[in-house]
Amino acid sequence: METVDCVVVGAGVVGLACARALAREGREVLVLEAESAIGTVTSARNSEVIHAGLYYPPGSRKARLCVQGRDLLYAYCAERHVDHRRCGKLVVASGPEEVPALQALQARARANGVDDLQWLDSAAVQALEPALAVHAALLSPSTGIVDSHGLMQALWADAEAAGAILVLRTPLVAAQADAEGLVLQTGGRDPMRLRTQLLINAAGLQACQVAAQVLGPDSPHVPRPHYAKGAYFSLSSRAPFSHLIYPAPSDSGHLGVHLTLDLGGQARFGPSFRWVDEIDYSVSPEEAAGFEDAIRHYWPGLPAGSLQAAYAGVRPRISGPDAPAADFRIDGPAQHGQAGLINLLGIESPGLTAALAIAAEVATLAASAPGLSPT
Repeated sequence: METVDCVVVGAGVVGLACARALAREGREVLVLEAESAIGTVTSARNSEVIHAGLYYPPGSRKARLCVQGRDLLYAYCAERHVDHRRCGKLVVASGPEEVPALQALQARARANGVDDLQWLDSAAVQALEPALAVHAALLSPSTGIVDSHGLMQALWADAEAAGAILVLRTPLVAAQADAEGLVLQTGGRDPMRLRTQLLINAAGLQACQVAAQVLGPDSPHVPRPHYAKGAYFSLSSRAPFSHLIYPAPSDSGHLGVHLTLDLGGQARFGPSFRWVDEIDYSVSPEEAAGFEDAIRHYWPGLPAGSLQAAYAGVRPRISGPDAPAADFRIDGPAQHGQAGLINLLGIESPGLTAALAIAAEVATLAASAPGLSPT
């Protein structure tokens, strides 16, 4: 049976960032990915937004790692020439009744250390984005967009240069602890049996299932997975906007149907939000009417029939419909009692923005916690 110092399960943006951080510290790193390429699941099905850190509860891990990760990500993209743009975002109040939601958002952002928001009245918004028809807005200059695939390719190139190895089409099918570490069994065309001293569970949508393989399905440290599906529509023509446009957040915490731009200037709208029991990436064209209604609250000039079904993503949530969105969980032995295991659970948005900060926290935990430091 082969022995590997560290195994990372999942080659999405967070798993790749962790592999990079650990390999650069001199660890022997093997990355297991069930799909045929890196970053084809959650990391490829999102808005590609670099979030500023406005929305998350003050003191939460999401808030802290988003703000830290945002700064790390901008610096990394500049250093590694990953395409990105600090385009800014407008969070808009369509009418005066939505102004309190913007005021609450501004207060939350300040508590999170985001101190660059600018309040704009209707005239200032019109001067910035003439196609918008809104009452007021908050401008977030530090929000941006990134080429998520380029980012993941750069992260993997760094990890590989530091000695990491990637094995595709290789799902983890079983794991158990013994006196000498963790024993892993993989599937795929070339099944492997491995022993490792450190297992990083960055499996995204399958992270709870991977945690259950090690800790047992009845472990109180394995949350029940929940799936929240979001569909996206693209605009058939070029959008008359240079900023991202978000509606005022609702009482439910859903950010609404917002307008984001890719690096070529093409607009896409979404995501919608729907709880689902199974992972499904289909998008029904019938959803377009609901999207149009939502968009016209801030862009009344949206041309009729101009939306095209684009893609859908599924968030790996660990809280259900009747609970507030759970915080990121980075669970090491101090939480679950199993030496050599770090579970990354509920890593949904802003996971892409926070990826480098999450990886730094994982590397620190791996170096300091009993049973995780290199031998």
